[in-house]
Amino acid sequence: MCGLAGEVRFDGRRADVAALDRMTACQRHRGPDGDGLWVRGPVGLGHCRLSIIDLSERGAQPMTDPHLGLTVVFNGIVYNHRQLRAELERAGHRFFSTSDTEVVLKAHAQWGTACVEHFLGMFAFAVVEHATGRVVLGRDRLGIKPLYVDSRPDRLRFASTLQALVSAGGVDTSIDRTALAHYMTFHSVVPAPLTILSGVRKLPPATVRVVDADGTSRDTVYWRPEFTRDPGRADWTSRDWEEALLGALRTAVERRMVSDVPVGVLLSGGIDSSLVVALLAEQGQTGLATFSIGFESAGGESGDEFEYSTLVAERFSTDHHRIPIDDSRLLPGIDAAVAAMSEPMVSHDCVAFYLLAQEVSRHVKVVQSGQGADEVLGGYDWYPPLAGVPRDDAVEAYSRVFFDRRWTAMGEVLEPEWIPDANAPTAFVTQQFAAPGAETAVDAALRNDTTIMLVDDPVKRVDNMTMAWGLEARVPFLDHELVELAGRIPPELKLADGGKGVLKRAARGLVPDAVIDRTKGYFPVPAIRQLGGPYLERVRDALSDPAAKRRGLFRSETVERMLREPNAIRTTLGSNALWQLALLEMWLQKVEDLAR
Repeated sequence: MCGLAGEVRFDGRRADVAALDRMTACQRHRGPDGDGLWVRGPVGLGHCRLSIIDLSERGAQPMTDPHLGLTVVFNGIVYNHRQLRAELERAGHRFFSTSDTEVVLKAHAQWGTACVEHFLGMFAFAVVEHATGRVVLGRDRLGIKPLYVDSRPDRLRFASTLQALVSAGGVDTSIDRTALAHYMTFHSVVPAPLTILSGVRKLPPATVRVVDADGTSRDTVYWRPEFTRDPGRADWTSRDWEEALLGALRTAVERRMVSDVPVGVLLSGGIDSSLVVALLAEQGQTGLATFSIGFESAGGESGDEFEYSTLVAERFSTDHHRIPIDDSRLLPGIDAAVAAMSEPMVSHDCVAFYLLAQEVSRHVKVVQSGQGADEVLGGYDWYPPLAGVPRDDAVEAYSRVFFDRRWTAMGEVLEPEWIPDANAPTAFVTQQFAAPGAETAVDAALRNDTTIMLVDDPVKRVDNMTMAWGLEARVPFLDHELVELAGRIPPELKLADGGKGVLKRAARGLVPDAVIDRTKGYFPVPAIRQLGGPYLERVRDALSDPAAKRRGLFRSETVERMLREPNAIRTTLGSNALWQLALLEMWLQKVEDLAR
């Protein structure tokens, strides 16, 4: 895992080496094992390396093959790189390293932009073609690895983090009102290509962008999962689906052990990460390092799930690390987590992941995580209300159970000048739900959450918080072949047993029953959900800061009412509405400081 950066000039000037250096330096946390710059006329690349595959200098980046006339920077991993290497060698290519980065480079030479269709993995990359001056940008199917762009008529910049682009200078940091509407409505999710900043966009998942030397560009979307029934599996029983899902997860977990360094597991104590541990044990892994985190209770809410994670660790004899977080670390952890966010993310899980990653990075460089199972397999409580809803009514039904607030209530929070003329969030969901390839209302919601919400909330959260400490997180439930299979599973099998029924039933006999039958848990950080004491004061400081006053996003009377009763107002999904406002301001103030 790494941080990449680049600049392409369209005005005849040489790439700005100083800007490249600033972008690269800003991302050193993502790749503490090495860095490098490469410039050829109007194109320049920068890279920070976290060495996971081929630890030698032969795997350093930017990587150039002078014979092919290609240079590449790459972030992520191609799990099938050894198989692809063998195929490419049979086609006549010669390799000078054992890195997956070189496989990406040779694959582009062999297959062009279609190379992405051969990759099993998580990735973002930029390939420069020396002869044509073209730059090819690519992102993995589920957007696990990020890629931000700052595009102007005279030049294009791109990087793994938004902050890297801001540090390069010249970014329009004004707030995009449409993105703000998404943040306030769509559970703080801002879908690609938007970000909250007007001057920064992100390459959508499953997309390859070819940028010609004159600045023209074209995008190709190379993957769309189907959430419809497969006629070839019409006679499958529920047990058939359970066995197929378990088989796909076995493969996904095994793939994610490909590494030249040890791989651990983030063990929350829920069924998803517990099943990952169980399948690794089944495959013969011994002495597996597992990690769980806990916080002090607050407002009557428990702050840890050690009971369940310890149960799983003992069952499979893992090298388990229980990490209790003292309250003294939580407040500075909040500010540090906000600074690590490439975009404002309201989930209190961010702080938990940030502090967990800090400790885990002392032991390993790679971990597997259970992230994504709820979106792919119907684990959240907003899916059951959609069962049986007519397809034509799906958008309204989904909006009612998922949106933080309806459009008519936007004026209760935002000042009028910040509210767009059109209801962009509803229009976006309507467009997504109307696309072919989702059979029922539940299918449409699962497709939307898997390809949109998951990408720009949980997946981004895991990437940002783990990479803040140079820790690579791998997510087997987001293996694209598993996602394709899951899309075909009848919704009633996913919604059974309180959600993720097909997974729970598949896990019987592998995972302790107590883990399967427990009430669904989350990464709990009670001090944020139940604001008080120094945490409430931090919120108050953010919302009363002169920068917040100048910006004037929120209605002052609404903010004052929330501060008087900080835990009274909840969003539709139960999040603390005051924290949503404060988090955005905290993040914007961090970006302002960086831009100075």
